Amino acid sequence: MPAEDAGKHSGARLVDEVFKVYLEPHLVQPTFVIDYPKALSPLARLHRDEPTLTERFELFVQGHELANAFSELNDPDDQRARFEDQGRQRAAGDEEAQQYDADYVRALEYGMPPAGGVGIGVDRLIMVLTDQPSIRDVILFPAMRPEA
Repeated sequence: MPAEDAGKHSGARLVDEVFKVYLEPHLVQPTFVIDYPKALSPLARLHRDEPTLTERFELFVQGHELANAFSELNDPDDQRARFEDQGRQRAAGDEEAQQYDADYVRALEYGMPPAGGVGIGVDRLIMVLTDQPSIRDVILFPAMRPEA
């Protein structure tokens, strides 16, 4: 990240950008990065011991993120507040901020059971095997879809 771009980020986003640029490329051996900041994980359950972190991990191999997993948040009030905070970040120009999902909050209000999962796909494996820097370089369909 060029020094002039550092002013565009603050807090957890700045730490994430520094991580992506200076650490992620050097995670060659399979490495689990755990306990992500709450600000970067709007759908993840809070960490049991540290309220500024979440129960989330990512697996890195050969400098690429291979998997992302977390315990999903199931408190509708907390989820609503996080979506609202993400909305403020989006309005301030953060394109990666999550959009408000009223249906998801409603499902939590009705008692959606706790969930969790891991996101790992063939596309991420192909990224590692073909040494591609971006997932967009290995996914055919988004590149074919017209922007509108």
